[in-house]
Amino acid sequence: MQQVRLSETEERVYQAVAALEARGHVPYPDQIAKETGMSEDDLHAPLHALTEKNLLHREDSPMAGLDFGPRWCARQMA
Repeated sequence: MQQVRLSETEERVYQAVAALEARGHVPYPDQIAKETGMSEDDLHAPLHALTEKNLLHREDSPMAGLDFGPRWCARQMA
């Protein structure tokens, strides 16, 4: 299996998303920011990089009128 190289920031963001999910929390950007100690603005680049590397995927709110923003979910590693 090929390993994906992550920057320190990408690793921190990925682990934050996985930790939030493990605790049963929804990984919204504000929660990820709180978990990583980063600002929401600083999350944009690592979230999109992790999506391009197929480690996270974005899910938009499934309920009309209740949009809390996108949630970012970790893909399960094989």
